[in-house]
Amino acid sequence: MSTHIFVDETKERGLVMAAAALSLGRLASGRQEINRLTLPGQRSIHFCKERNDRRWAILTALRTLDPSVVLYDATGHRDPKYARELCLRALVADAAKREAERLVLELDDSRRLADVRILKEEIQQAGRVGLLRYDHLRAHDDSLLVLPDAIAWSWARGGKWRNMVMPMIRECREV
Repeated sequence: MSTHIFVDETKERGLVMAAAALSLGRLASGRQEINRLTLPGQRSIHFCKERNDRRWAILTALRTLDPSVVLYDATGHRDPKYARELCLRALVADAAKREAERLVLELDDSRRLADVRILKEEIQQAGRVGLLRYDHLRAHDDSLLVLPDAIAWSWARGGKWRNMVMPMIRECREV
């Protein structure tokens, strides 16, 4: 079954990119669950701005969605542009192997043009032109972007937060 992969990163202690894959059949119910968790007046859930009790409740709900998460750890690289490039190249290669249908990346206006260049190159190299598409969106444009946001934040925070997301993490790869 085809998947969509939702992508965000943390730069707290070097770059770690989280890629959370959901099957097409789980997208609608996942969005419903996240919309249920969104407070009145909130356009989207931004994990770092939530209280700890809300973070815990959100992570508990996200675990029920059963995402398959890969973390791309580029903390060994000092140059953030190069680190992001390495993560994106590994992400597309993995998405191609999974025959994913779509990548949804949290929009970073400062990196969008460089991202597009890298994504186009890698999709072409993987032979997935027309089969793997990508979008750069803001969190309020697709509520499922809370998945990688929450996972990346929790991973970087460590301790009980990292333990809470561990069941969703399929792999942590150094790039």
